[in-house]
Amino acid sequence: MQEMDGTADTAELRQLYADFDTHHLAPLWTQRDDLMPFTPAPKAVPHVWEWSTLFGLAERSGELVPVGRGGERRAIGLANPGLPGTAYATPTLWCAIQYLGGFETAPEHRHSQNAFRFVVEGEGVWTVVNGDPVAMRRGDLLLTPGWNFHGHHNDTDQPMAWIDGLDVPFSHYADVGFFEFGSERVTDEASPDVSRSERLWAHPGLRPLSGLEDLPSSPLAAYRWEHTDRALSEQLALEDAGHPATVGQGHAAIRYVNPTTGGDVMPTLRCEFHRLRAGAATPVTHEVGSSVWQVFEGEGTVVLGETEHRLRTGDLFAVPSWVPWSLHADSQFDLFRFGDGPIIDRLRFTRTYVPGRRNEDLA
Repeated sequence: MQEMDGTADTAELRQLYADFDTHHLAPLWTQRDDLMPFTPAPKAVPHVWEWSTLFGLAERSGELVPVGRGGERRAIGLANPGLPGTAYATPTLWCAIQYLGGFETAPEHRHSQNAFRFVVEGEGVWTVVNGDPVAMRRGDLLLTPGWNFHGHHNDTDQPMAWIDGLDVPFSHYADVGFFEFGSERVTDEASPDVSRSERLWAHPGLRPLSGLEDLPSSPLAAYRWEHTDRALSEQLALEDAGHPATVGQGHAAIRYVNPTTGGDVMPTLRCEFHRLRAGAATPVTHEVGSSVWQVFEGEGTVVLGETEHRLRTGDLFAVPSWVPWSLHADSQFDLFRFGDGPIIDRLRFTRTYVPGRRNEDLA
């Protein structure tokens, strides 16, 4: 009897494997290492995209490529070098820089995929979600849950850029995508300081009795920077006073949540914000699931695998599943993070390993 490695060379075995091919079959014993590795072995690779390069290319696109029907958005996807032929940052996450010129309007549409915008600099654009104009400003997280009509309009003569995050790769592999065109412009070109969703939902600890139904995605369209900043500052202040408040020494962090459930803002995307004091560092961490980070402010380094990368404001980096990562802050270091955590948690694939710590889920 030959070993089950598929390498034995006899006429009978060659015919057996030929018959497998003919009938569109593939024996497990020749591909076990690929299908069931001892640890995750992602094809995606850790990668850093520099904001200065991204913004420069977006500016050139703004000069050469009009925004409008057809392409719909002037958005440039971060294409992971380990996933050739795609515009995917990781196997489950799509991330892009989107650029809207002065007085431009991106027409409305809707799609099954869940989406958000995060603004690292600038203002002057309103995203209109199901007819509700929502101001976009520095540090804001703006949500567009799946199948909500949305468009954008710039009320100034200055361009603006931000990042988009979507679950496009996951939706593509699962074949769940639908798309529909909407208004040629936007259904409401007003530019209020506060959106209707914020007026109803953005009151900490208070829930309207008109909205007691739990919703799969957050009904709050905007999570404003002033609240994020204050929450992080208070965590560090409590740490200074000797009270437990941070996730690690000098490391404050928050998760954006759906006010109707307390869970993630959307069923497939998790959004967080992290602040490290100057000199603080995180432990080396392995996690199942992938994420994309953007530096909001400050300077520091990230170690991805065994490679250290210097980071500055706006830079983005991808962390594939189980690739070890750690951060070190040279100055106060603020970073936005999004990932596929809700999918991983719901399917009970969650696993984290920090060398030197007791890791219950690896027992």
